[in-house]
Amino acid sequence: MTQDQKGMYVIGYGSLIFKPPPHASFRISGHLINVIRRFWQSSIDHRGTPSNPGRVVTLITKEQLQNDRFFHNDLHVYEFKNYKIQDVDLKISDLKSQDLKVFGCAYYIEPQHVQEVNDYLDIREQNGYELSKIKFYINKKDENFGKVPLSDIKKDEFGEYIESFIYIGGLELESFIGPEAIEETAAIIKSNVGPSGKNSEYLIKLNDAIKELGYIDYYLEDLIKLIQ
Repeated sequence: MTQDQKGMYVIGYGSLIFKPPPHASFRISGHLINVIRRFWQSSIDHRGTPSNPGRVVTLITKEQLQNDRFFHNDLHVYEFKNYKIQDVDLKISDLKSQDLKVFGCAYYIEPQHVQEVNDYLDIREQNGYELSKIKFYINKKDENFGKVPLSDIKKDEFGEYIESFIYIGGLELESFIGPEAIEETAAIIKSNVGPSGKNSEYLIKLNDAIKELGYIDYYLEDLIKLIQ
């Protein structure tokens, strides 16, 4: 994962939110569009073992949701509109990019640390994640907004964004286990433990970290209720 001799942004939508990469100069909150966050990635090296895989989050794009190989056409979407949560029942075929939002953060890594952080992330995300490029729409009300170099900020019809590489679980990989009923996911999270600790700890820390950013993810909130 390289951006030549420039600085780099690291997008956090899972454990990176509560366990940042090294050498982060600052963090800014914001969101991704056209994706949903789900615990549909198996974990055999962090929150589970090869014999008892745990669950960690990945992102599913609208286009992937519309692939009949993996999903049927009925979808219950947990998503934000104008910073207010709404439970929306839609047909997958009717979804628009802006209907799907995932809130998280982006860390800025200065040029002299880019290679070291790249190497760190390549190891940390080696179990079933692939590198993709994505737009991260930055929160202009965030106290760190002014630290983002103007040359890094772009704009489209959905707002101002920075562009970054990101690790996402590939649907073609063995580690992708979705779609999975939320009750089944919760049962696995509740019972599993891996080298990095309890699977439930990952969920709780992620949910708390997102709330600290000022957002609520009702999918995570529902999982929390199910593991109690």
